Amino acid sequence: MTISRKDIEKVAVLARIRVDEEQVSALEKDLGNILDLVDQLSAADTDSVEPMAHPLNAVQRLRADEVTETDQRASFQAIAPATENGLYLVPRVIE
Repeated sequence: MTISRKDIEKVAVLARIRVDEEQVSALEKDLGNILDLVDQLSAADTDSVEPMAHPLNAVQRLRADEVTETDQRASFQAIAPATENGLYLVPRVIE
């Protein structure tokens, strides 16, 4: 797949970046190489490959789901400026 000079200039305008003539030539070559690589990857047969969450098939170690801190809501709400029914009251910012 190739990318044209016109496409590069259009994307530059949309992205609001300035691209010089020398940069357009270099970008045309670099983006063409990237698109060729994408075409090669797309051509690979992946029908028999099972999807993986990690390339090394690693398993994340999980800690035990245990409560490690005591409930301190009452002590935190005692020092809050305003609370009601266990909730913090804050000033209205949107009317």
